[in-house]
Amino acid sequence: MTFEGFLRYMTSEDCMIFKTEHQTVYQDMSHPLCEYFISSSHNTYLISDQLIGPSHLWGYASALMKGCRCLEIDCWDGPGNEPVVYHGYTLTSKISFMTVIQVINKYAFLVSDYPLILSLDDHCSPKQQEVIADYLTSILGDKLVTSTVHDEMPTELPSPEALKFKIVIKNKKLGTLEETLARKGIDSHGQAGEFEEEESSDEEQDLSHPKQPLLKKRQAHWKGSGPAYKKQRMKKINIAVALSDLVIYAKTRKFISFEESREKQLFYENNSIGEAKARKLAKLKANEFVQHTVRFITRIYPKGTRANSSNYNPQEFWNVGCQLVALNFQTSGLQMDLQTGKFLDNGGSGYILKPEYLRNRDTQFSPYTFTANHQGVHLTIRIISGHQLPPSSLSRTNKADPLVVIEIYGVPEDQTKQHSSVVKGNALCPRWDETFTFNVQVPELALVRFVVQDQLSLTSNEFLGQYTLPLLSMNKGYRQVPLLSKLGVSLHPASLFIHVWYFKQK
Repeated sequence: MTFEGFLRYMTSEDCMIFKTEHQTVYQDMSHPLCEYFISSSHNTYLISDQLIGPSHLWGYASALMKGCRCLEIDCWDGPGNEPVVYHGYTLTSKISFMTVIQVINKYAFLVSDYPLILSLDDHCSPKQQEVIADYLTSILGDKLVTSTVHDEMPTELPSPEALKFKIVIKNKKLGTLEETLARKGIDSHGQAGEFEEEESSDEEQDLSHPKQPLLKKRQAHWKGSGPAYKKQRMKKINIAVALSDLVIYAKTRKFISFEESREKQLFYENNSIGEAKARKLAKLKANEFVQHTVRFITRIYPKGTRANSSNYNPQEFWNVGCQLVALNFQTSGLQMDLQTGKFLDNGGSGYILKPEYLRNRDTQFSPYTFTANHQGVHLTIRIISGHQLPPSSLSRTNKADPLVVIEIYGVPEDQTKQHSSVVKGNALCPRWDETFTFNVQVPELALVRFVVQDQLSLTSNEFLGQYTLPLLSMNKGYRQVPLLSKLGVSLHPASLFIHVWYFKQK
C-alpha cells in the first residue's frame, strides 16, 4: 500500500469512530415497547418559537427524516368542521389536520420500519374528533393500528417487531381496551362519552403546560387557596367513541404518584410528566421512577416557560428509563446533539433497547447510587490532530486557534469534560497529541461528545463543530471523528484524528 493509499484508508468509512455494526438494526426488537428508548419530539408542527412562530408541515417531515418515532399533534376545532393544528392560545399559525396526516403518511417509514406513535393533544369537540378519526382511518389505511394482534386481549405491550410499519395513536380513551374490542365492527359515529379528570396543580400548569388561557390561570389563583380547593378542582372531558376506539396500545393516563400507578395503572396506559415535576421525582425517588418506567411508557415534555422552544437535557430522564423524552427538534444545540448522538445507535431506527437494569422489574438501579455488580469502563482518548477544521466566522483567513473539548454525559457521577491545549493560528492541520482518561461507571447510558472550538479570548470560545455518539458505539484504535455544524449538517472533510481505547474495570 502506498502512503497515499494508506491516508485514503485512514480517512475512509472503515476507520470512522462509529461502529459499522451499529449502523444497522442489531438489537433484539422482540421486547415490549416499554423496554425501549424511543426518539420523540415535542410540538412537532412548530419550526420556530412557541408564541408567534409558524406551524409548518415541514416540522413533521423533518422530524421523521431524523428518525423520530413519536410526533405530537395539537388538535383544535377549525372552521368548516375541519380540525386545525397549532399551539393553542398563542399566535402561532394554523395548519390543517388533514394535511398533517397526509405528510405523516408519506414520510412515516422512509427512515425507520418500526412503529410510529402519534401523540394527540386533543382539544376538539366530539364532532371534530370524529373528523379526526375519519382522516386517520382513511388516509393511513392499513398502517393504522385499530385493534390488537388477532383481536385478542393481550397481557403486555407488543414489540417494535410486531408493529413494523404500523402507526399507533396515543390519546385519552373512554373505558378499557376490553370494551373497545367488544365494540369492534360496530359504527360508533355520533356517540360520545364523558369522564372527569383532576386538573393539574397550579405549579404544573404554570411551569409545564401553557395550553390554557392566561386569564384562566389567574382565575385559578384567585378562586381559592389551600389544599381543600385543589382537591375539588375537576374538569370534564368529552371524547367521541370513534376516536377513543383508535387508542389501542397507548391510552394517556394522568400521573398521580408512583404508588397509585403500581396499584391501578394498566399495561397499555402511559403518563406524560412535565420536566419540572419529572426532575423532582428523578432526584427524590430515582429508583421508584426506574421501577415505574420498567412497567409503563412515560413521556417527558418541556415546561411551558420555554417560549423560545429551548430544550432541557434529555440525559437526566434517560437515566431513569423514560421512553419518550420529547424535545423541540427545530432547536439546535447541545440537547439535540445528545438526542441525535444517542439515536445514531441501532441503525438510526429510533428505538434503542434499554439496558437490562432499566428493564428488570426487581431492579434496584438508581443513577445516583451503584451496586457492586455494576461494571464500569476505563476510557482513554488520545487527540492526535485535526483536518481542515471549519473556519471561524470571525476569521477571514482560517487562522482560528482551535481546541478540543471531550464531554461525557451519563449518570451524574459520569458527567465530566476535559479540554485540550490551544493550537495557535492553524485550523488546517492542528496537532495536539494529548491523552485524556475517564472512568465511566455506567457505560451503557454514557454519550461522548467531541467539540471543536476557536479560542477568541481567555474567557470566550466560538463553536466550530461537534460529534456525539454512545460510548459503547465507539470503535477502538486509530479513528476519524467527522464533525457536524450547529444545525447537525456534515462539515466534511473537517474531522479529528484520534486513538480510542477502553476496557471494563475489575
